[in-house]
Amino acid sequence: MHYLRTLLAFGILFLVNQSVQAAKIDTVETYSASMKKSIKAVIMTPDTYTNDKELPVLYLLHGYGGNYSDWVKKASAIRNAADLHQMIIVCPDGNIGSWYYDSPADPSFRYETYVASELVAWVDSHYKTIKDRSGRAITGLSMGGHGALYLAFRHQTAFGAAGSMSGGVDIRPFPNNWDMAKRLGTYAQFPERWEQNTVINLLHLLTPGALSLIIDCGSEDFFFRVNNNLHEKLLERNIAHDYITRPGGHNWAYWNNAVNYQLLFMRQYFDRQKPN
Repeated sequence: MHYLRTLLAFGILFLVNQSVQAAKIDTVETYSASMKKSIKAVIMTPDTYTNDKELPVLYLLHGYGGNYSDWVKKASAIRNAADLHQMIIVCPDGNIGSWYYDSPADPSFRYETYVASELVAWVDSHYKTIKDRSGRAITGLSMGGHGALYLAFRHQTAFGAAGSMSGGVDIRPFPNNWDMAKRLGTYAQFPERWEQNTVINLLHLLTPGALSLIIDCGSEDFFFRVNNNLHEKLLERNIAHDYITRPGGHNWAYWNNAVNYQLLFMRQYFDRQKPN
């Protein structure tokens, strides 16, 4: 009986210790001046977070049909990632199908401006962050994988590293899918918008070493071919990048695994930026 009481006491102490050391997960209200509305985000800070030390920030984007809470609800590894990697993780809301564009077809969708400018400024003003591209990275899944590369390529003063998991990195083969025509107009009517706003056609914005890049897609994913094409074009242009593929489809089982590689890649990027 004494042994059981002692074991129970140790168990309670362990659970209390775990809860004390757990990362803090907050849902916050941010504001977009360009869209004139409040937008929610999940922000995770390490248990060691204080106002004394500046921390790097990873922006983690959700996919089509999702919202700001997807990652914390559906990817268990994320809950410990802020502690494990000593970074702040921000999960913005990109609406149902923004594709993280400033839409030329719908002025109420300005999610490029929101994520790359307004949200970055909001986070930097409310948290103790490294206020420089050396302390910022961005990645996401599916629509968010497209969005992360799109925003990083176009805003290289904001982000120093970018990733994609199962990303829609070439939108042109899917003209009738996932509200893309609502954001850009139809491909038949506005082909130039589709050509100018697909990630695979933005590689001219990159120079070797400009961004640290990691791209991941499952071999059974419907986006596998466009990711493989992006990988080949990056090789042609001598743009260094990590490219990962393994058996898997377009689902949370794959992303729960893939996000661990993304987190480690971003942590290593941040570590390389530290002064010697």
